[in-house]
Amino acid sequence: MNELLKALEAIVGQEGVVLETSVRAQKAVDLFALRLFQRHVGWEATLPQAVVRPKTTEEVSKVLCLCNEHGVPVIPYGGGSGVLAGAETRDETAVVVDLSSLNDLIDIDEVALQVTCGAGMLIRNLEAAVQAKGFKLGHYPQSIELAQMGGLVATRSTGQFSTGYGSIEDFLVGLEAVLPDGSVVRVKNVPRRATGPDLRHLFLGSEGAFAIITEVTVKIFPIPEAVWKQAYRISTMRQGLDIIRQVMRTGIKPAVIRLHDWLECEKPFGAFMEENECMLLFWSEGRQEIAEAEGAIIDEIAKANDAISAGEKPLDIWYVHRNDAADDYEKYGAAGLLVDTIEVASDWNDIADIYEETVERVYHEVPEVVFFSGHSSHSYINGTNIYFQLGAFPERDVDSGKSVYDAVWDIVMEVALEYGATIGHHHGVGKQRVPWIKREHGSSYILMTALKRMFDPKGIMNPGTLLEH
Repeated sequence: MNELLKALEAIVGQEGVVLETSVRAQKAVDLFALRLFQRHVGWEATLPQAVVRPKTTEEVSKVLCLCNEHGVPVIPYGGGSGVLAGAETRDETAVVVDLSSLNDLIDIDEVALQVTCGAGMLIRNLEAAVQAKGFKLGHYPQSIELAQMGGLVATRSTGQFSTGYGSIEDFLVGLEAVLPDGSVVRVKNVPRRATGPDLRHLFLGSEGAFAIITEVTVKIFPIPEAVWKQAYRISTMRQGLDIIRQVMRTGIKPAVIRLHDWLECEKPFGAFMEENECMLLFWSEGRQEIAEAEGAIIDEIAKANDAISAGEKPLDIWYVHRNDAADDYEKYGAAGLLVDTIEVASDWNDIADIYEETVERVYHEVPEVVFFSGHSSHSYINGTNIYFQLGAFPERDVDSGKSVYDAVWDIVMEVALEYGATIGHHHGVGKQRVPWIKREHGSSYILMTALKRMFDPKGIMNPGTLLEH
């Protein structure tokens, strides 16, 4: 065993430095869609030299200090639910720091409505803990079975109820993180501050390229007493997007607003609509009078724009099956189907054009594509997102899979950038979006590179993720 591994064992114990091939292989990848296809046609992961499992912030600090001193690449690893290769190993000298042991529930503050936990705590376990006290997180990503709280902060996550409750940046109160040189920093828990730049945002979306998050404090909410929900049939995505725009400008914030195009609607909602229609889903919750008042406003706007009520049942179907797709990705790859999701966002001026142009180009330019749909699932007063879903049958080899994958991604990124939209709404950058990140940020890209140099002058933190190495 080399000197580095011996030194790591001295920090975390022999059991905390894992060299078994099976574990290194598991921690060498995340849920990057291209790999879920390629692994069945000959692709093999690059394994890290070791997986290190610290149990405390102090151990994380010592591990980072050691790796920084020796110039060893470090890849922080949470639940492995990322879909853009952010946790993928591409250097066999790298050390993966598995944060799953930092999973303590530290405090539930029922007066201040906030909860503090270790970064390795699974969000599903945290949700169960606060539910037992009569509260909820309100943050429900599709990755809820796998995702850890630190990873949700590091990837700037959002959840299915974000229109009402907000995204992770709205939930995050404070945090603790360890810098590459081992320094431990803490952003304290307060409701708001006006003491310079908000330092939480240096770590939100940093994807392990600046530091390792070790502890987070997030808001919690009382469990709502009432729910109002209603689905509506509409003719086109453009019509549905305009209805959402009108709802959002009233100032109400329903917990869920979703608009699915006809291709996504056929299977789950076909019994409630006519062929080629789209479906709008609205869900409001809270005090009885608030939920009903929001529902009345939504219903008035929807019907004034020729939407046809489809009842509550589509909402029930969506809620029960909303995470099913995440369980199917592995079997798709085994069957030779390349699947992925790509999310962009724009203001109301351009979002319908972005949807229509992207769909048209993908079908026209990439003949291997058999399924390409889109839905809106996270809305704001000034705009919304489109979440594209891809299904394609490339030739069954590594290069063909990548060629088809790149062709679709090029189109989605190009269209978004041409309209001045953002190329990523909530899945982050990882390694997949890096080729477009300079165009995304434009003149402000120098701030990204400056932050990287300041935090990580030796470049050991998750190389190749978030920005060019």
